[in-house]
Amino acid sequence: MLPYGRQSITDADVEAVVEALRSDWLTTGPRVTRFEADLAAVAGAPCVAVSNGTAALHTAYAAAGVGPGDEVVTTPMTFVSTASTAVMLGARVRFADVESDTANLDPAAAADLVGPRTRAVTAVDYAGHPAEYDDLRKVTDSVGATLIADAAHAIGSTYRGRPVGTLADLTTFSFFPTKNLTTAEGGAVAAADPELLGRAARFRSLGMVRDRDSLREPDEGGWHQEVHEFGLNYRLPDLLCALGSAQLARLDHFKARRAALVERYNELLADVPGLRLPVRRDWVEPTRHLYPVRILAGRRREVYGRMRAAGIGVQVNYIPAYWHPAFADLGYRRGMCPVAEAFYAEQLSLPLFVDLSESDQDRVVATLRGILGD
Repeated sequence: MLPYGRQSITDADVEAVVEALRSDWLTTGPRVTRFEADLAAVAGAPCVAVSNGTAALHTAYAAAGVGPGDEVVTTPMTFVSTASTAVMLGARVRFADVESDTANLDPAAAADLVGPRTRAVTAVDYAGHPAEYDDLRKVTDSVGATLIADAAHAIGSTYRGRPVGTLADLTTFSFFPTKNLTTAEGGAVAAADPELLGRAARFRSLGMVRDRDSLREPDEGGWHQEVHEFGLNYRLPDLLCALGSAQLARLDHFKARRAALVERYNELLADVPGLRLPVRRDWVEPTRHLYPVRILAGRRREVYGRMRAAGIGVQVNYIPAYWHPAFADLGYRRGMCPVAEAFYAEQLSLPLFVDLSESDQDRVVATLRGILGD
């Protein structure tokens, strides 16, 4: 089965991990610091490495002070973690509809839902295409809320010449194997504000405070550490950070290769009836995590089944988040975001990964053409 996504691992990646294994530090060591610095150079803001993308979102919401009685406005066109981690902190999630072309959070729809209880507005850079952060900033400023970017798909992307990582108050990344680079499991939180970054760093390390100037009992002894606010163990070990730094060294190559594959898909599929291709706005330079097409005329389920039967691992990204039973049990109902639901009904992700060969891409295109031509 040709997968829709796959990691790219070289001997240099393997050697970096082996070197870490042979060192004195398997976790909380120098490779964590190095990876965070390497990541900051790409993100444009200081970063805290965490254990996965869901942990990054949970950490970002905690750093923003999200808690009981607060509301978080976000998109339904995302993996459930964007919303569920806010619920787990006691917040009420309000789902705003998406733009019909990018499937990103619609700033106008978000503006209609914010109010005095809004603690955060969280956008998702769907498929690697950044959301409209300048417009979303106006929305959050109007109510004093924190702007959060779920950039799980978008490391390496830019918006109006600015790197993802500088566009929101807090930005989260995911380094799952199908993403634009991988640490196996892993994620990160970026923030330019030292206070937000410090809260994120403490939350991912069980809330531990070790800096003498911050301790309430500084004279207890050199061993002393304190917990001022509860956190979790979301640390990313040196082994995986070593892999991350090795992968970051190839991010430009990853981005260029994905862009070339996207352009080739665009050319080969331009004239296929019953198919709508993804858009790219002029002021955005995306690092494409997904190549999401839309299958028209109600044929998405048929095409999905026939493509997979042909050995091509297409995927659907995503079920609207509030369709999950956990949200239904909280009273959320279908029909809340009609644009997102219409997008979901047609969306299909074609295989896209760095080592996808042109011959395999030709096979994807020929199979899809054949099905839609029936």
